[in-house]
Amino acid sequence: MLPSGVSAEFKAGSLTIKGPKGELNLTLRPEIDLKIADNEIRVVCRDNNRFVRSLFGTSRALIANMVVGVTDGFSKTLKLVGTGYRVEKQGEKLVLSLGFSHPVEYIAVPGVSLEVPDKETIVVSGSDKAKVGQAAASIRDFHKPEPYKGKGIRYENEQVRKKAGKAGKAGAAGA
Repeated sequence: MLPSGVSAEFKAGSLTIKGPKGELNLTLRPEIDLKIADNEIRVVCRDNNRFVRSLFGTSRALIANMVVGVTDGFSKTLKLVGTGYRVEKQGEKLVLSLGFSHPVEYIAVPGVSLEVPDKETIVVSGSDKAKVGQAAASIRDFHKPEPYKGKGIRYENEQVRKKAGKAGKAGAAGA
């Protein structure tokens, strides 16, 4: 069911969905057909084998994500954990201080917006779920959380499992 303010158009194997947050396009495989009627998009398989049925589910999920994206949008929040780890926004790019000898810069891809509410938080948002997730993963790749002290860039609710470290440091070995 399409919410009010959202329109869908299917021509020559390409679906275009327009809404208040933008416009998204999806090119579907020739085995999949769409029927748009009564504010509803129906995915129809042209064949009934295992491969086409798997395309059906994927296509349905991608279309549902497009509808949510043009109405509400998607966002991911990243936290910088570590002494001296901070981020600041300079124009359209992020400048991250991650304990390296140089600052790390990241320029956002089109369709993705970056916000810095405080010095340890990055909010990645946009209407395309795949672009938002890829941008957040690219930023996280600069310094993934390490397992000993937990320092690095992590998703907002991510739990990092910590390792014990050296036995001598924990006091287990006596000399």
